[in-house]
Amino acid sequence: MTSKTTNEFSPEMRDRAVRMVLDHEREHLSRWAAIVSIAAKIGCTGQPLNE
Repeated sequence: MTSKTTNEFSPEMRDRAVRMVLDHEREHLSRWAAIVSIAAKIGCTGQPLNE
């Protein structure tokens, strides 16, 4: 049995989060650090933003 994951964020929210990462990645040591920082602010883990 396989389970499907659901995307709990709307496409608009995901787009906004990606823009935030791109806008703020210069403030962090790596893109991953920016992803983790933004993910914490919007209430998710970094993996969904990294995909």
